[in-house]
Amino acid sequence: MPNLPTRPVLQADFANRLREERNFAYREGMRHFVLRWMITTVAVMIVPAFISGIRYDNAGSLIGAALLLGILNAFVRPVLLILSAPLILVTLGFFILIVNAFLLRFVPNVVIGFHVDNFGSAFWGALLISIISWILSAFFRGSDGRVHVLTHHARIKSVEGRVIEPMNGGTK
Repeated sequence: MPNLPTRPVLQADFANRLREERNFAYREGMRHFVLRWMITTVAVMIVPAFISGIRYDNAGSLIGAALLLGILNAFVRPVLLILSAPLILVTLGFFILIVNAFLLRFVPNVVIGFHVDNFGSAFWGALLISIISWILSAFFRGSDGRVHVLTHHARIKSVEGRVIEPMNGGTK
């Protein structure tokens, strides 16, 4: 626990600064989620042009499918990856594509108007969505050209920005 100032005025100032940092973290987290959702929506919109077994009836089903896929990727996928870690290691990462395909194959069960005909379509569609999302994400770097990562420290209860910089010649 950080040392709190003893004077009430300083405590209130500290509490206000902490509240502002939390609000900033929330806004940044929401901004990141909306950006990822928009990228996923574009990727899901492009995939039916290349994979005949995937289609959507209207814009609402496209948006709903992208939103559900984003939620599944944020909450369910990490659990599935941990549970399937031995298979992922044995297959040298190939099983991650299978997990992604299962998640994509699940979406039509919830979203009316979004269709994935079979597991093969789900597999190739998930692979293509991953590639398109990866390419589109490359366009959303910081203004300085570096990738910025937000980290959360539970003890501090605030969010701090960090920059990933490439190593020069194998040394720091």
